[in-house]
Amino acid sequence: MGLGLCVALSAAALWLAHGPAPAQEARPRPQSQFVDFSHWAVVLVAGDYRAHSGAPSKVFDNGRRDLARAFAKLGFSPANMAQFSVDYDDGTQHAGISEIAAAMQTVAARAKDGCLIYFTSHGVPEGIIVGETVLEPDQMREMVGSACGSRPSVIVMSACYSGAFVAPLQSDNRIIMTAARPDRTSFGCGEMDHYTFFDDCFLRALPVASDFPGLGGLVQQCVAEREVQMKATPPSEPQVSVGPNLVFTLRWRDTPPPVPGNPPT
Repeated sequence: MGLGLCVALSAAALWLAHGPAPAQEARPRPQSQFVDFSHWAVVLVAGDYRAHSGAPSKVFDNGRRDLARAFAKLGFSPANMAQFSVDYDDGTQHAGISEIAAAMQTVAARAKDGCLIYFTSHGVPEGIIVGETVLEPDQMREMVGSACGSRPSVIVMSACYSGAFVAPLQSDNRIIMTAARPDRTSFGCGEMDHYTFFDDCFLRALPVASDFPGLGGLVQQCVAEREVQMKATPPSEPQVSVGPNLVFTLRWRDTPPPVPGNPPT
């Protein structure tokens, strides 16, 4: 802060001594280009209603519900959101693969600027749990490709073994985030958990991040720190893939807000 104050005071002193610079020397400050997310299609899925023990749990629905609210604060329109729950939560549709695929098509036909898709559930090496079935990576690739095509898309798969979705979904215009490597479990889906570790870190990182490419790194750091604190091993190692066309895009603010340190864990 000392340097910034010194520069500011020096600039003020020069202005007082010599007056404003000639108009022809003034250069307009470049304006940041923020994305208007109001015409993006959003699909949010809580794929199970059970903890890892099999006992009833709202951990996935808690994440889905609060992610919808957080995305709305970034400018995503609730009118263009489709939410799914196995537990028949208010404002949701029943989470079945065919129903999700149909809704993805419908919402993407109405909101054509991009796609935001977030699944949170249990996972198995073959895919992610949706009700009593398993959504496999190749199925997901077909669903997203059919509905969203080459539009800019952010796809988040929050589940054990969800890194298996990265390669099938990768594209120049897509950002893929997963809660774990293809061969690792993720953590935080117990009966007493309010969110999974990954969903919690995602929600904590959103107010700190300024764009989706940067958000992925913040979530990875938060999850790693949480797992160390909780002695959860082996580490899940969340995966982030940023397509080359989206490296410097999908921004919603110019700089992160001034907060001390890293996202809380």
